[in-house]
Amino acid sequence: MEWHDFMNFELLKVGSPKDPYIMQVWNILLTVLVLLSTIVLLYVIRRVVERPKSFLSHIDKKRRHSIYLLAKYFTWVISIVLMIESLGFGVTILLGASAALLVGIGFGLQTIFADLISGFFLLFEGTIKIGDVVESDDGLIGKVSEINLRSSEIITRDNVVVIIPNSKFVSERVINWSHNADSVRFMVDIGVAYGTDVEKVIDVLLSVMKGHKFIEKSPEPFVRFKNFGDSSLDFQLFFWTQDVFTVENLKSDIRRIIYRRLKEEGITIPFPQRDIHIISDNKK
Repeated sequence: MEWHDFMNFELLKVGSPKDPYIMQVWNILLTVLVLLSTIVLLYVIRRVVERPKSFLSHIDKKRRHSIYLLAKYFTWVISIVLMIESLGFGVTILLGASAALLVGIGFGLQTIFADLISGFFLLFEGTIKIGDVVESDDGLIGKVSEINLRSSEIITRDNVVVIIPNSKFVSERVINWSHNADSVRFMVDIGVAYGTDVEKVIDVLLSVMKGHKFIEKSPEPFVRFKNFGDSSLDFQLFFWTQDVFTVENLKSDIRRIIYRRLKEEGITIPFPQRDIHIISDNKK
């Protein structure tokens, strides 16, 4: 058997004698070639886009990954169309024949389509990227680990993976704690007893924050004398940190150190107190 005869060997023949569908060896080989070319092309694109020293190095790593995902989905769409054509199926004919079916499916899958479109918006706009720490309206906080076309995955502080539809990120209010910068400002409240030297308290609180390894040196942390409380002088500690995901652990550590330092300095942290005056009526 010659090469030409081998390539045109019929593997499948179905349909009417006048207009049959014939699948030949070259259809399979061409489809496999398109598939392999797509895999190699995506590998090259990923190496070029995500490597540190590339023409996109001025773009941050998270945004470069979003660019790769967009290129990946676009390439696969083109590849699937080419593979269908390689097998001898006309894409236009297939779409025309299934138009009524697609309309019916579209009405039933509106939510899924909304999620798909939202996925493209997320990847294109870059408002939420892999590695970002986000908080939803219902108080769920997690780190984005994957952004797919229909849904995204976030890992909570309990190390639980939550799958969220992409439309939720687009249509609802979502806080992105790490969108503008790597470090974010947080606050811790503390109260001390009346009569305490205010300047001494501020010095102690500043030394605690400046000495902590997870608190940024720039911008500098600072202390604000907030208010004269009911039973305490109220202060607020402001600091910046890159440890956004586990910041509650950082706050706990700061409170622990503050309590020890204030105790060493003889500064009292009061508890709420109320004076009760009892007025007795001696009249009979």
